Amino acid sequence: MRNWLLPEYVEDILPTEALHIETLRRRIGDFLFVHGYQLVNPPLLEYIESLLSGSGSDMDLHMFKVIDQLSGRMMGLRADMTPQVARIDAHLLNCKGITRLCYASSVLHTVPSGLTRTREPLQIGAELYGHSGLESDIEIQRLMMECLSISGIKKVHLDLGHVAVFRGLIKNANIPSELETELFSILQAKDIAGLKTLCAELTQCVSKHILQALLLLPELYGDSKILILAHKFLPDYPEIRTALSELEIVGKDLRSVVDSIAFDLADLRGYHYHSGMVFSAYTKGCSNAIALGGRYDEIGKAFGRARPATGFSMDLRELSRLIKPDPYPKGIMAPNERNNQALEKIIRQLRDNGQIVIVVLQGQECNQSTLNCDRRLVSHNGDWVVETI
Repeated sequence: MRNWLLPEYVEDILPTEALHIETLRRRIGDFLFVHGYQLVNPPLLEYIESLLSGSGSDMDLHMFKVIDQLSGRMMGLRADMTPQVARIDAHLLNCKGITRLCYASSVLHTVPSGLTRTREPLQIGAELYGHSGLESDIEIQRLMMECLSISGIKKVHLDLGHVAVFRGLIKNANIPSELETELFSILQAKDIAGLKTLCAELTQCVSKHILQALLLLPELYGDSKILILAHKFLPDYPEIRTALSELEIVGKDLRSVVDSIAFDLADLRGYHYHSGMVFSAYTKGCSNAIALGGRYDEIGKAFGRARPATGFSMDLRELSRLIKPDPYPKGIMAPNERNNQALEKIIRQLRDNGQIVIVVLQGQECNQSTLNCDRRLVSHNGDWVVETI
């Protein structure tokens, strides 16, 4: 095997795609900036205790780990930037009011999340801290939809879920933690047969109406009628009633900005990470979610200050593959004439206006095809003008 071959699911990004991704990053970054989201850039690696603190422990199996040669402690290469941003909010900024933060950088995964996915996603996202009301959930979800729109994704389907529904059933049934973990895994895998088997084993210690509710959860997926069925057949616990009400309110608010909305009451993605509403965005041509998010009010507690929080993230590399990139822009070829102030002035003006200007190096005149230029600067009667090649 050649030593310079890259590992599986790790790849170089070549000029056209790299420019496409960078253009998306700038558009989204500028959009978040004018909405008051301040950019932060956490380090690529930290001690694993910090990266896995609190809700971040879900990332343990996805994280590459190395030994710090200076301290001898275990360090991790981040698999998700959200715990880092929560640390910055809770420990470094320490603001009392609402804080809006955003980020854009690479993360590393030990395994890809799909056959066509990379192990080095370019994660971009936004987080809102210090507000526990539905207004912040709606702001974040609308922000995500706008980011997808300005990226070129026009038709989006949104799935909404709420982890409080499952938690409410578990809490009121007094189900032990080991069985809770097993139920979570079965529901996450949509394993209906396994769910029926486990519920049959719990008939002696769990009430019949809770078991019926657990068996119903995988079927509670669809349009707003699902919420009506959930109100009718799920136990009338306060946390479940509140969760269903929140889903209904947010669903109505977002109807104008998405093509379709579905409610999934068995969506337990990030169950140990999120604490409230969760959401996933999908589009044609991609089986995986193109953006994910939700509420995670407990994560800051591990850094000394629990704060209400909600946010979203997306992979720019995956997003860019769904949108046909423009051809790499052509440049303007300029002669190499040192100390020609008029020529230097026009080159500077063109570059200030965003034009690519490439000065021909000595000996390069015979190989102009490598310059990727379709125009050139020529002198006419003492003036430099751009003409088509």
